[in-house]
Amino acid sequence: MGVLLQTKYTLSTITNNIPRSHRPSLLRARVTCSLTPAKKSHPNREKLVLEKRLVNPPPSNDPTLQSTLTHRLWVGAGCTTVFASFAKSIIGGFGSHILLEPALAGYLGYILADLGSGLYHWAIDNYGDESTPLVGTQIEAARVLACNDPVVHGFVSMFAFCILFCQQFHAWAHERKSKLPPLVVAFQDMGLLLSRRQHVNHHRHHRTYMSYCIVSGVWNNVLDDNKIFEALEKVLYVQFGVKPRSWSDPNSE
Repeated sequence: MGVLLQTKYTLSTITNNIPRSHRPSLLRARVTCSLTPAKKSHPNREKLVLEKRLVNPPPSNDPTLQSTLTHRLWVGAGCTTVFASFAKSIIGGFGSHILLEPALAGYLGYILADLGSGLYHWAIDNYGDESTPLVGTQIEAARVLACNDPVVHGFVSMFAFCILFCQQFHAWAHERKSKLPPLVVAFQDMGLLLSRRQHVNHHRHHRTYMSYCIVSGVWNNVLDDNKIFEALEKVLYVQFGVKPRSWSDPNSE
């Protein structure tokens, strides 16, 4: 909205005292002021887009997750034992008409395998080094169990299977869905296997006690909310004076 101010000044009272020969025919000043208030700037009403970024996303090409010939040999031997135990559970279940108990035992093995993987993952992340004897002293030759109880085999075979492949599940949790087999993606979406979205909590700088379980991740909330691993670390520090790497290394895997 414009405001126009016009002011006219007639100089007749001034020029009357000036000789006509020196007086201009017309002396008139017109001052025009145009005031236009500044337009109000309207803020950009476009929606703000918040992009979620990972603080420290898990690498998808971590060389430590690549398998070697030794790994394949151990997995092959382990698979032979596990599948033999699976077969005994199935055959024994049908033979004795016991189907529910082996199935429940297998489910329990699956659940506890996630907890076992978390304990193992926590231990190797925080304690020991390259000189720690792990494989040679803790892994014995694969043996087929002499027990013929289908319930026992249901539990043992599922537990062993999940523990055997937990590092593969871990590796899949580092990959994008576009690079994974469709069946693996389906299992991750159903919560049967650990997903990248779940596992990212383990790699955030400000969360050093979180998400160690790498089978399905079902135990992570329970362990993290109750600070179980943090309590174990304090106990070990008080008893043995050993500090976990997570206390000083924010990038601990």
